[in-house]
Amino acid sequence: MTGPSLVAARGIGVRVGAARLLGDVDLDVPEGGWLTVIGPNGAGKSTLLRALAGLVPHEGTVTVAGEQVDRLHRRQRARLIALVPQNPVVPPGMSVLDYTLLGRTPYIAPLAVEGAADLAAAHAVLDRLDLTGFADRTLDTLSGGERQRVYLARALAQGARLLLLDEPTSALDIGHQQDVLELVDELRTAEHAPLTVLATMHELSVAGEYADRILLLAAGSVVATGTPDEVLTEELLAHHYRARVRVVPGERGPLVVPVRRR
Repeated sequence: MTGPSLVAARGIGVRVGAARLLGDVDLDVPEGGWLTVIGPNGAGKSTLLRALAGLVPHEGTVTVAGEQVDRLHRRQRARLIALVPQNPVVPPGMSVLDYTLLGRTPYIAPLAVEGAADLAAAHAVLDRLDLTGFADRTLDTLSGGERQRVYLARALAQGARLLLLDEPTSALDIGHQQDVLELVDELRTAEHAPLTVLATMHELSVAGEYADRILLLAAGSVVATGTPDEVLTEELLAHHYRARVRVVPGERGPLVVPVRRR
C-alpha cells in the first residue's frame, strides 16, 4: 500500500543516562498501512513505540496526520494515537466494560460521564472481539489471552487513526491470534476512517503474513526495512537473531521455520 504518510518519524533517538536505546530511526507509514517492527530482545522495539506515542523523551520528530506529536495536548494526542502496551496498568477491581470505556476518555469533558455514543462504541468493540459475555467481569478474573483482547478493545474504542501494538499476540492461542489480527486488518482497509497500524512482533511468520512492510531493529538501529520478502531472509535473520531458520513461501508472505542446530 502506498500513499501519503500518516506517520513520519525522523531521527528518533532515545537515551537513558549514558545508554543509547535508539539511534537515528526514520520510518514512514501511509494511511491504512501496516508496518511491523521486528528484532531480537533488547533491540529497542517497545521503546520505539513509546517514543512514537510521545510517552518518552526523544530526539527527532514524529508527525501523525501532519501534527507534531510532542506539541499536542494529551487529549488531542489520544484522539490520534492508541497504544496497546504489553503490560498495561489496570486499576484493581475494574470491569471489562469500564476498562473499555477508558478508551472514550478523550471525547468526554472533564467531570462529565460517558454518554450513549460512548457506551455504544464500547459495546460494539466488545462484540467484535468476542468479549460481550465478559463485560461485567473484572480483569483480574480473566486469563492472559482474555485480558489481552480487552486491552485491544480499549484501544479500538478510542477511535484513533494510528494503532500502536506492542506484541499483540503474545498471550493468545492461535485461534484468537487470527481473530484479533484479522479484525485489525479489516479495520485498516475500511472505506471511511481507515486504521493505520504499527506493531512489534516476535512471531516472524505472523509478521510476514499481515504487514505491508517490515522494519528490522538491532541494538537500537534500523538494519533493514522493506517488504516481508525483502526483510525476512535467512541471511538477515541468521545474522541478527543468531538463529538457524528456513524461509519458505506462504500464502500471503514468507514463513520462517526454525531448523534444529546440529
